[in-house]
Amino acid sequence: MATRTRVDVGRSARLFHALSDETRLSILQRLRFGERCVCDLTDALDAVQSRLSFHLKVLKDAGLVTDRREGRWMYYTLNSEMLGEVAGLIEALASAPSAAERKSGCC
Repeated sequence: MATRTRVDVGRSARLFHALSDETRLSILQRLRFGERCVCDLTDALDAVQSRLSFHLKVLKDAGLVTDRREGRWMYYTLNSEMLGEVAGLIEALASAPSAAERKSGCC
């Protein structure tokens, strides 16, 4: 049984926003297989680099990916810890509320 934690709504909104775009989901799908250079992602997604950079920034700002520079290239990797947090958030939202959480009155 999962431990109940208070959901940070603002943080959750940023995570779900980052996950709400097909291009960003495609990026995450490709990163499942390991670190990728931005040029590999550009080719695989048939996207211009400026558009891809925007999506990578959204994912990075949400904490879903990390990056590192090697020479003039940037390499991106999934942040598995944050993906675990997303899974926990979804689990918390899907679980039945406790008696204390259900306690609400009319008006």
